[in-house]
Amino acid sequence: MRFMLLMIPHGYENAAPGTMPEDVGAVAAMMAYNASLQKAGVLVSCEGLHPPSMGARVSFPGRKPQVVDGPFAEAKEVLGGYWIIDVASRAEAIEWATRCPGGENEVIEVRQIQELGDFSPEVQAVAESFPSMQTPKK
Repeated sequence: MRFMLLMIPHGYENAAPGTMPEDVGAVAAMMAYNASLQKAGVLVSCEGLHPPSMGARVSFPGRKPQVVDGPFAEAKEVLGGYWIIDVASRAEAIEWATRCPGGENEVIEVRQIQELGDFSPEVQAVAESFPSMQTPKK
């Protein structure tokens, strides 16, 4: 089962463009955590994200794309980064999230990634017509 661990650092929604982590100790601890995920064979990918002030949002009012550049005034929580892990259960995903050396202002949301088998047979039939877009089975 694949899960996405979403890092939500409170205050990052107001970070200036180009803001990068400066606490070398915190970065070292996070890299050690990432290495432990990798060593355990559960890490699929992980990335940090630049602040929303450097991003854009595309919405679709009336089904027409509308682009708004960051920062986003209405944002209360934003993503600072993510991990994708492949583990046996939700409980194991949560266990890995609890091992993260997060700071007091950080929250990790644990979300299971939808697999093709989670959908109805009709949706699976449509998706299977695009084999290059399917996640390889282990």
